[in-house]
Amino acid sequence: MRTIALVGDRSPAVRAHTRIPALLDVLRDEEDFDVFWMPTPDAEDPEALAGYDGIWLVPGSPYRSVPGALTAARVARTGNKPFLGTCGGFQHAMLEFARDVCGFTEAQHAEYGAAGDDDLIVELTCSLVGHEAAVDLAPGSLIERLLGTSRTVERYHCGYGLDPSHQALLAEHGMLFTGHDESGEVRVAELPGHPFFLATLFQPELAGDGSDPHPVIRGWIAAVRQASSSLRTSMV
Repeated sequence: MRTIALVGDRSPAVRAHTRIPALLDVLRDEEDFDVFWMPTPDAEDPEALAGYDGIWLVPGSPYRSVPGALTAARVARTGNKPFLGTCGGFQHAMLEFARDVCGFTEAQHAEYGAAGDDDLIVELTCSLVGHEAAVDLAPGSLIERLLGTSRTVERYHCGYGLDPSHQALLAEHGMLFTGHDESGEVRVAELPGHPFFLATLFQPELAGDGSDPHPVIRGWIAAVRQASSSLRTSMV
Protein backbone atom coordinates (compact mmCIF):
# COMPACT_ATOMS: atom_id res chain seq x y z
CA MET A 1 0.00 0.00 0.00
CA ARG A 2 1.38 3.40 -0.98
CA THR A 3 1.37 6.03 1.74
CA ILE A 4 1.51 9.79 1.50
CA ALA A 5 2.13 12.35 4.22
CA LEU A 6 0.31 15.67 4.43
CA VAL A 7 2.67 17.76 6.51
CA GLY A 8 0.96 20.72 8.15
CA ASP A 9 -0.89 21.80 11.25
CA ARG A 10 -4.43 20.72 10.45
CA SER A 11 -7.15 23.22 11.23
CA PRO A 12 -10.82 23.48 10.22
CA ALA A 13 -10.23 27.22 9.81
CA VAL A 14 -7.88 26.62 6.86
CA ARG A 15 -9.95 26.06 3.74
CA ALA A 16 -7.22 24.03 2.05
CA HIS A 17 -7.28 21.56 4.93
CA THR A 18 -10.94 20.79 4.32
CA ARG A 19 -10.49 20.59 0.55
CA ILE A 20 -7.42 18.33 0.36
CA PRO A 21 -8.88 15.17 2.00
CA ALA A 22 -11.97 15.32 -0.23
CA LEU A 23 -9.84 15.70 -3.35
CA LEU A 24 -7.63 12.79 -2.36
CA ASP A 25 -10.72 10.68 -1.66
CA VAL A 26 -11.68 11.18 -5.31
CA LEU A 27 -8.27 9.94 -6.41
CA ARG A 28 -8.36 7.00 -4.00
CA ASP A 29 -11.17 5.60 -6.13
CA GLU A 30 -8.61 5.45 -8.96
CA GLU A 31 -5.37 4.78 -7.05
CA ASP A 32 -4.41 2.64 -4.06
CA PHE A 33 -2.90 4.78 -1.30
CA ASP A 34 -3.35 5.80 2.31
CA VAL A 35 -3.17 9.37 3.58
CA PHE A 36 -1.72 10.48 6.91
CA TRP A 37 -1.63 13.98 8.40
CA MET A 38 1.59 14.88 10.17
CA PRO A 39 1.82 18.03 12.34
CA THR A 40 4.98 20.01 11.65
CA PRO A 41 6.49 19.32 15.12
CA ASP A 42 6.28 15.57 14.39
CA ALA A 43 8.06 16.09 11.07
CA GLU A 44 11.21 17.42 12.76
CA ASP A 45 12.50 13.83 12.95
CA PRO A 46 13.48 12.71 9.41
CA GLU A 47 12.77 9.11 10.38
CA ALA A 48 9.11 10.00 10.87
CA LEU A 49 8.89 10.66 7.12
CA ALA A 50 11.20 7.93 5.89
CA GLY A 51 8.50 5.36 5.16
CA TYR A 52 6.23 7.58 3.07
CA ASP A 53 6.06 7.34 -0.71
CA GLY A 54 5.13 11.00 -1.21
CA ILE A 55 5.02 14.25 0.76
CA TRP A 56 2.73 17.26 0.39
CA LEU A 57 3.75 20.28 2.45
CA VAL A 58 0.33 21.85 2.72
CA PRO A 59 -0.71 25.49 3.29
CA GLY A 60 -1.37 26.93 6.71
CA SER A 61 1.68 28.95 7.71
CA PRO A 62 2.97 30.20 10.01
CA TYR A 63 3.67 26.60 10.91
CA ARG A 64 4.01 25.48 14.50
CA SER A 65 7.48 24.16 13.64
CA VAL A 66 9.62 25.71 10.92
CA PRO A 67 12.26 22.96 11.38
CA GLY A 68 9.55 20.37 10.78
CA ALA A 69 8.40 22.04 7.58
CA LEU A 70 11.99 22.33 6.34
CA THR A 71 12.69 18.70 7.19
CA ALA A 72 9.68 17.60 5.14
CA ALA A 73 11.04 19.44 2.09
CA ARG A 74 14.56 18.13 2.69
CA VAL A 75 13.52 14.49 3.10
CA ALA A 76 11.54 14.66 -0.14
CA ARG A 77 14.30 16.43 -2.04
CA THR A 78 17.19 14.24 -0.93
CA GLY A 79 15.19 11.01 -0.77
CA ASN A 80 13.69 11.37 -4.27
CA LYS A 81 10.18 11.25 -2.84
CA PRO A 82 7.54 12.97 -4.99
CA PHE A 83 6.98 16.35 -3.37
CA LEU A 84 4.25 18.92 -3.68
CA GLY A 85 4.41 22.22 -1.81
CA THR A 86 1.59 24.73 -2.13
CA CYS A 87 1.42 28.28 -0.75
CA GLY A 88 3.28 27.97 2.57
CA GLY A 89 4.73 24.72 1.24
CA PHE A 90 6.26 26.63 -1.68
CA GLN A 91 7.72 29.23 0.67
CA HIS A 92 9.34 26.72 3.01
CA ALA A 93 10.63 24.52 0.19
CA MET A 94 12.48 27.56 -1.15
CA LEU A 95 13.76 28.31 2.35
CA GLU A 96 15.10 24.77 2.78
CA PHE A 97 16.82 24.87 -0.61
CA ALA A 98 18.42 28.23 0.13
CA ARG A 99 19.79 27.07 3.47
CA ASP A 100 20.82 23.51 2.65
CA VAL A 101 21.84 23.70 -1.01
CA CYS A 102 22.78 27.32 -1.68
CA GLY A 103 24.68 27.95 1.55
CA PHE A 104 22.39 30.82 2.47
CA THR A 105 22.17 29.49 6.02
CA GLU A 106 20.72 32.68 7.48
CA ALA A 107 17.81 32.80 5.03
CA GLN A 108 14.61 33.73 6.81
CA HIS A 109 10.85 33.96 6.31
CA ALA A 110 9.48 37.42 7.10
CA GLU A 111 6.21 36.00 8.45
CA TYR A 112 8.08 34.82 11.54
CA GLY A 113 9.71 38.11 12.52
CA ALA A 114 10.89 41.56 11.54
CA ALA A 115 11.92 42.05 7.93
CA GLY A 116 15.63 42.13 7.17
CA ASP A 117 18.29 41.61 4.51
CA ASP A 118 18.29 37.85 5.15
CA ASP A 119 14.62 37.45 4.29
CA LEU A 120 14.24 35.03 1.40
CA ILE A 121 10.46 35.01 1.74
CA VAL A 122 8.95 38.48 1.97
CA GLU A 123 5.56 40.06 2.18
CA LEU A 124 4.08 40.54 -1.28
CA THR A 125 3.59 44.10 -2.45
CA CYS A 126 0.04 43.15 -3.38
CA SER A 127 -1.51 40.43 -1.23
CA LEU A 128 -2.92 37.48 -3.16
CA VAL A 129 -5.31 36.41 -0.40
CA GLY A 130 -8.55 35.34 -2.05
CA HIS A 131 -7.40 36.35 -5.54
CA GLU A 132 -7.21 34.63 -8.90
CA ALA A 133 -4.39 35.57 -11.26
CA ALA A 134 -2.78 34.48 -14.51
CA VAL A 135 0.45 32.45 -14.50
CA ASP A 136 2.71 32.07 -17.54
CA LEU A 137 4.39 28.65 -17.70
CA ALA A 138 7.82 27.86 -19.13
CA PRO A 139 7.82 25.72 -22.30
CA GLY A 140 8.75 22.11 -21.65
CA SER A 141 8.50 22.44 -17.87
CA LEU A 142 6.83 19.91 -15.61
CA ILE A 143 4.07 22.37 -14.75
CA GLU A 144 3.36 23.06 -18.43
CA ARG A 145 3.19 19.34 -19.19
CA LEU A 146 0.82 18.74 -16.32
CA LEU A 147 -1.54 21.55 -17.31
CA GLY A 148 -1.16 21.18 -21.08
CA THR A 149 -1.02 24.92 -21.57
CA SER A 150 1.45 27.81 -21.43
CA ARG A 151 -0.88 30.05 -19.45
CA THR A 152 -3.29 29.37 -16.63
CA VAL A 153 -5.44 31.25 -14.14
CA GLU A 154 -5.10 30.01 -10.57
CA ARG A 155 -6.43 30.79 -7.11
CA TYR A 156 -4.29 32.06 -4.24
CA HIS A 157 -4.61 32.65 -0.52
CA CYS A 158 -1.17 33.95 0.43
CA GLY A 159 0.58 37.15 1.34
CA TYR A 160 4.24 36.07 1.05
CA GLY A 161 6.51 35.09 -1.81
CA LEU A 162 10.11 34.79 -2.97
CA ASP A 163 12.22 37.94 -2.78
CA PRO A 164 13.37 38.58 -6.38
CA SER A 165 16.78 39.70 -5.13
CA HIS A 166 17.59 36.13 -4.06
CA GLN A 167 16.09 34.35 -7.06
CA ALA A 168 19.38 34.15 -8.99
CA LEU A 169 21.11 32.37 -6.10
CA LEU A 170 18.56 29.56 -6.08
CA ALA A 171 18.64 29.32 -9.87
CA GLU A 172 22.44 29.04 -9.87
CA HIS A 173 22.13 25.96 -7.67
CA GLY A 174 19.56 24.21 -9.84
CA MET A 175 16.11 25.44 -8.88
CA LEU A 176 14.01 26.13 -11.97
CA PHE A 177 11.44 28.90 -11.85
CA THR A 178 8.84 27.84 -14.38
CA GLY A 179 5.79 29.93 -13.58
CA HIS A 180 5.57 33.72 -13.34
CA ASP A 181 2.82 36.27 -12.99
CA GLU A 182 2.29 39.09 -15.47
CA SER A 183 4.88 41.25 -13.69
CA GLY A 184 7.49 38.48 -13.79
CA GLU A 185 7.34 37.41 -10.15
CA VAL A 186 7.85 33.72 -9.39
CA ARG A 187 4.77 31.56 -8.85
CA VAL A 188 6.10 28.04 -9.63
CA ALA A 189 9.40 26.27 -8.93
CA GLU A 190 10.60 22.76 -9.72
CA LEU A 191 13.74 20.63 -9.55
CA PRO A 192 14.98 18.88 -12.70
CA GLY A 193 16.21 15.32 -12.32
CA HIS A 194 13.90 14.65 -9.39
CA PRO A 195 10.99 12.17 -9.76
CA PHE A 196 8.61 15.03 -8.92
CA PHE A 197 9.47 18.17 -6.99
CA LEU A 198 6.97 20.94 -7.61
CA ALA A 199 6.20 24.01 -5.52
CA THR A 200 3.43 26.45 -6.38
CA LEU A 201 2.57 29.70 -4.68
CA PHE A 202 -0.94 29.23 -6.02
CA GLN A 203 -3.19 26.61 -4.43
CA PRO A 204 -4.40 23.89 -6.82
CA GLU A 205 -6.52 22.45 -4.01
CA LEU A 206 -8.76 25.54 -4.19
CA ALA A 207 -9.55 25.17 -7.90
CA GLY A 208 -13.12 24.52 -8.95
CA ASP A 209 -15.78 23.20 -6.60
CA GLY A 210 -13.55 20.59 -4.96
CA SER A 211 -14.96 17.61 -6.83
CA ASP A 212 -12.29 17.28 -9.55
CA PRO A 213 -8.61 17.23 -8.52
CA HIS A 214 -6.40 19.80 -10.25
CA PRO A 215 -3.89 18.37 -12.79
CA VAL A 216 -1.06 19.28 -10.40
CA ILE A 217 -2.53 17.04 -7.71
CA ARG A 218 -3.24 14.25 -10.18
CA GLY A 219 0.31 14.51 -11.48
CA TRP A 220 1.78 14.29 -8.00
CA ILE A 221 -0.25 11.18 -7.17
CA ALA A 222 0.77 9.60 -10.48
CA ALA A 223 4.41 10.31 -9.62
CA VAL A 224 3.95 8.68 -6.20
CA ARG A 225 2.59 5.58 -7.92
CA GLN A 226 5.41 5.46 -10.45
CA ALA A 227 8.18 6.13 -7.93
CA SER A 228 6.95 3.56 -5.43
CA SER A 229 6.42 0.96 -8.18
CA SER A 230 9.97 1.51 -9.45
CA LEU A 231 11.33 1.12 -5.94
CA ARG A 232 9.44 -2.10 -5.36
CA THR A 233 10.60 -3.49 -8.72
CA SER A 234 14.24 -2.69 -7.92
CA MET A 235 13.92 -4.57 -4.61
CA VAL A 236 12.66 -7.78 -6.23
